[in-house]
Amino acid sequence: MNQYQEISLNGIWKNNPALVQLLGLCPLLAVTGSFVNAMGLGLATMVVLIGSNVSVSIIRNAVSDAIKLPAFVMIIASFTTCTELLMQAFTYELYQILGIFIPLIVTNCSILGRADAFASKNKILPSALDGFMMGLGFLLVLLLIGGIREIIGNGTLFANMHLLFGEAAKNWTLHIFGEQYKGFLVAVLPPGAFLVAGLLIALKNITDAKIQQRLAQNKVKVAKGSKRVRTTGQIA
Repeated sequence: MNQYQEISLNGIWKNNPALVQLLGLCPLLAVTGSFVNAMGLGLATMVVLIGSNVSVSIIRNAVSDAIKLPAFVMIIASFTTCTELLMQAFTYELYQILGIFIPLIVTNCSILGRADAFASKNKILPSALDGFMMGLGFLLVLLLIGGIREIIGNGTLFANMHLLFGEAAKNWTLHIFGEQYKGFLVAVLPPGAFLVAGLLIALKNITDAKIQQRLAQNKVKVAKGSKRVRTTGQIA
């Protein structure tokens, strides 16, 4: 497996910032009451991750260890501010709904962690890919939690997508259980976020355990030396 495949697999699955590292859980649990909220925050986080990783990689040889962390924080804060201003300009209603969690991207440990652990030690292209894949992994988890909570809580999916994609997306709403569905309040409250996130983490752990078990079963131990062919049983 080459470097880029490993980076992609780490971001999406092996080292997913939400399901494995358990970073950024505050916004993950707070704003995933609907699919559109999750997508808005996930895309904003991805933009900051890519931009900060690329910038840190560019200056990695010019910044001393004594000031590198403050420099990384300033870079992340700059990209967060740019993202915040863009959302205010183009998706103002969604920006108001997400509220404080957009500027709080600065404090997301997964962004500073990738800048320090990866971008400060690697070239620009791998760092950009790492930021994209880590952001994509975080976004996918946000979308899963947001989609599940919206479906169970309100019986809809893709509601209010016009907040992100404009008036053309007003008719995207799907009524999964029909328009008469009364909803399940717990799903859209904070306990629902914890329950769905916990189930996703458990599902990933079960999947990983099954993959490891299958790989272990497929390993064939070959004994050294001459062997006697048999039609039944195992070769000794």
